Amino acid sequence: MTAIKHALQRDIFTPNDERLLSIVNVCKAGKKKKNCFLCATVTTERPVQVKVVKVKKSDKGDFYKRQIAWALRDLAVVDAKDAIKENPEFDLHFEKIYKWVASSTAEKNTFISCIWKLNQRYLRKKIDFVNVSSQLLEELPKVTEESVPSGENQSVAGGDEEAVDEYQELNAREEQDIEIMMEGCEYAISNAEAFAEKLSRELQVLDGANIQSIMASEKQVNILMQLLDEALKEVDQIELKLSSYEEMLQSVKEQMDQISESNHLIHLSNTNIVKLLSEIEFLVNHMDLAKGHIKALQEGDLASSRGIEACTNAADALLQCMNVALRPGHDMLLAVKQQQQRFSDLREHFARRLANHLNNVFVQQGHDQSSTLAQHSVELTLPNHHPFHRDLLRYAKLMEWLKSTDYAKYEGLTKNYMDYLSRLYEREIKDFFEVAKIKMTGTTKESKKFATLPRKESAVKQETESLHGSSGKLTGSTSSLNKLSVQSSGSRRSQSSSLLDMGNMSASDLDVADRTKFDKIFEQVLSELEPLCLAEQDFISKFFKLQQHQSLPGTMTEAEDLDGGTPSRQHNSGVPLPVSSEKDMIRQMMTKIFRCIEPELNNLIALGDKIDSFNSLYMLVKMSHHVWTAQNVDPASFLSTTLGNVLVTVKRNFDKCISNQIRQMEEVKISKKSKVGILPFVAEFEEFAGLAESIFKNAERRGDLDKAYTKLIRGVFVNVEKVANESQKTPRDVVMMENFHHIFATLSRLKISCLEAEKKEAKQKYTDHLQSYVIYSLGQPLEKLNHFFEGVEARVAQGIREEEVSYQLAFNKQELRKVIKEYPGKEVKKGLDNLYKKVDKHLCEEENLLQVVWHSMQDEFIRQYKHFEGLIARCYPGSGVTMEFTIQDILDYCSSIAQSH
Repeated sequence: MTAIKHALQRDIFTPNDERLLSIVNVCKAGKKKKNCFLCATVTTERPVQVKVVKVKKSDKGDFYKRQIAWALRDLAVVDAKDAIKENPEFDLHFEKIYKWVASSTAEKNTFISCIWKLNQRYLRKKIDFVNVSSQLLEELPKVTEESVPSGENQSVAGGDEEAVDEYQELNAREEQDIEIMMEGCEYAISNAEAFAEKLSRELQVLDGANIQSIMASEKQVNILMQLLDEALKEVDQIELKLSSYEEMLQSVKEQMDQISESNHLIHLSNTNIVKLLSEIEFLVNHMDLAKGHIKALQEGDLASSRGIEACTNAADALLQCMNVALRPGHDMLLAVKQQQQRFSDLREHFARRLANHLNNVFVQQGHDQSSTLAQHSVELTLPNHHPFHRDLLRYAKLMEWLKSTDYAKYEGLTKNYMDYLSRLYEREIKDFFEVAKIKMTGTTKESKKFATLPRKESAVKQETESLHGSSGKLTGSTSSLNKLSVQSSGSRRSQSSSLLDMGNMSASDLDVADRTKFDKIFEQVLSELEPLCLAEQDFISKFFKLQQHQSLPGTMTEAEDLDGGTPSRQHNSGVPLPVSSEKDMIRQMMTKIFRCIEPELNNLIALGDKIDSFNSLYMLVKMSHHVWTAQNVDPASFLSTTLGNVLVTVKRNFDKCISNQIRQMEEVKISKKSKVGILPFVAEFEEFAGLAESIFKNAERRGDLDKAYTKLIRGVFVNVEKVANESQKTPRDVVMMENFHHIFATLSRLKISCLEAEKKEAKQKYTDHLQSYVIYSLGQPLEKLNHFFEGVEARVAQGIREEEVSYQLAFNKQELRKVIKEYPGKEVKKGLDNLYKKVDKHLCEEENLLQVVWHSMQDEFIRQYKHFEGLIARCYPGSGVTMEFTIQDILDYCSSIAQSH
C-alpha cells in the first residue's frame, strides 16, 4: 500500500501541488468489484483546500488516473455502518450518497480518522460521523503557526505531520535554511563533533543573555509595584473626601426630589382640569338643544310655512344632537344618558305628531279633489295635482328626517299615501276613460253604420277583460313584439256581415271622420296620462326622498307584493334602502297608485277595436311613439313599463286584424249569376294600404307594417287565383286580369318600397292574363280562312315549296278565292261587334279595362290579317288574290264599334 501511495503522490498529486495524506482501497457496494482508491489530499499553497479524490487504474495500462474529486466542505455525513463490530462498508454523503466497501476494516478506520482530523484542522464544519467509534475521533493537539519554526510555516501538516503520515519530505525553505547553516560551518560535514560543540557554545551564550534579561526586568517590576502602592493610597484619600461631600449633599438632594414631585403633581392637576373642561364643553356644545327647537318640536305649527320651517330646523338640530359621536366613557355619564333619553322622547313625540298631520293631509286631499271628470266631459282632461304636490313638498325635508330616524312611521305614511291616492286616482281615471268612451261611441251612434251598436259599459268591460289577457314586458324590438300577441277584440265591426259591406262603408267620408275622431281621442288620452304619471313619479321621488335615476334598470317580479303597497324587503330597523331598492319602491308605489290605468287602457283599446279594427293602426302608431318617448326618459319607469304592456296588446290586435282580413279573404263567396269584377278583399287591401301609409308616415314601427303588407299581399294573390278558378260567370283570365291590374295600380300609386317585387309580379300577371284572354276571346274570327291556311302551312311543313302549294288540288287559287268571298267586310264588322258585346259583358265598369282589352284585340286581329296576307304573297305569287277588306277597314270597324257603344 505504501508503494501505491508513493506512486500516486508522484504521478497524480505532486504535479497538481497536492499532498496525499490517506488512502483506502474500495469498491462500490452491491456491484461487481471494480477496485479504486479514495484519497484524502490537501493543497501545498494557501489557502489550503482539502479534497477527497477517486483514483482508478487505467484500462489501457498500469498507470493511475484521476476520475472525480469532491471538496471536503461538501461532505455532510460519514456513515461507518457499525461502531462496534468490524465492517468494511461505509457511506459518504456528498450531493448524493456514495456507498463503498473497503478492502479491510483497518484501512476504512484509518481513512475515516484522517477525514475527521482534516475537518477539525482546516474546516471546523459540522460533519456528522455516524456509527464511528469514539477512539477514532480523538482531538488533534492545537498547533499554532507561532509554535512552528518560520521555515515550516508553509508546511500544510505542521507539527502534526508525523501523526498524519510517517514520511515527510523537506520543503524548499527548509532545505535552504540547512544549506545556509552548513555554509557557515564548512567543516560541519568533515568534523561533526566540532560543529556540535560550536552549536552548544552558541546555545550557552543565548541562555546567558536570556538570564541577564530576566534579572534586569525584575528590578523594573519592583519599582513599578512601589509606584502602584502609592497610587492606591492617594485613591483611598480621594474616596474619603468624596464620601464626606456626598453626605453633605444628601439633604439637598432630598429637598429637590420633594420639590420636583410637587411640581409634577401640580402639572398633572392642571392637565386634568383642561381635559375635563374640554369634555364638558364638547358635551354642552353638541348635546344641548335650544329651547326654541324643543318648543317647535313639541308645539310647532305644521300647517303654516313658518311653522314647517321651524320644525325642519329643530328636527335637523335634534338629529345632529342624537348622532353626535360620543367619546369613550361619555355614555356612562348619567347626564348624557338623561339627555339621550330626552332626545329620544322628543323624536318619538315629533315623529308621531308629523305622521298624524301628514295622514290628515292625505285624507283631506282625497276629499277635496273628489269631483269627477264626468262634470267636465267636454274638455277630456285629468285634474291637475300640482297644487297638492306643491303643498306637500314643503314637508320633504321632514320626510327625509322621518326616514332616517323612524323608518316604521315613514313606511306607514308611504302605505297610507298609496291607499288614499290610489282611490282618488282610480275615481278620476275611471271618469276620464268613461268620457273618452262616450266620445268614441257617441260619434258612431250618430251614424247609420253603427245604429245597432248599443253596448252597456259592463258588457264592454266584461268582454275586454276576457280579451286583453295577460300582458308581458315590452322588449322594444319589432321581432319580439311580433312573437308576443294578445287575444284580439273580436270582429272588425259588430254589424258588418261581410267583407264587401265593410269595404264599401269604410270608403265613406263618415268612416274617415270616425277614425280621425278616434285617433284624436286616443292621442288625447295618452297625452293626459303621460304628464300625470310623470308628475306623480317625480313628486314621489322628491317627497319620499327616493332616487330614481342612479341605478341600472330593474324588472319587477310577480312575487313582489303590489297590492299590499309595501316593498318586499322590510327595513324596520331604520336602515336606509339601497339605491336599487329605492327605485323598485318607486315603481311599486306607482303600480299601486295607478293600478287602474292598464286595465282601463286595455278596455279602451278593446272598444276601439270593436268600433273598427282599423283603429288598431292608429293605436299602434300612437302607443309606439309614447312608449319610445317614455323609454328615452326612463326605460324602467312605471309609465314605460305600463305603456309597453299595453303596446303588446295593441300589437296583438293589429296582428289579429291582419289575420282576420286574410281569413275573410279565404271565406269570400262570389255569386254564380253575376260577373265578379274587383274582388272585395282587393278593394279592402287598397283601403288598408292607403290608410296605413297615411298613419305610419314617419312612424317608429314601420317594420310591423311591412310584415303585415307581406302577409296581406300574399293572401290577396292566393285568393284572387282561388276565386278566379271557382268563377263560373266570368272567365278566369278576366278575374285575374282585372284584379291584378287593380293591385298593380294601387301599389304604383302608393309606392310601398317593401312591395316592389309584388308590384312587378302583379304587373306580369295582369299582362299575361290580358294576352291570354285576348287570344281566347278573339279565337278565329275568319274560321274557314284560318283552316285553309293551316292546311297550307301543313303542306309547307311536309316539304312542299311555298310557290308550289297552289298546284295542290285542295289549295289552288280557286279554293282560296272561294274561301275569301265568304268573309266580306260586312260579315267581319258584324263578328267584331258581337265580340265587343261579349267582352263588355265580361268586364266590370269600375276597372275600366274595356278599351284596353278592345285595343289589344284589334292589334291581335291585325296581326292575324298580316299573317294571312304574307302567306298569300308567298304561296300564290302573281295570282292577284286579296282579302275582301283591308287593315284600314279593320281599324274603321273597331273604332266605329267602340264609339257606337
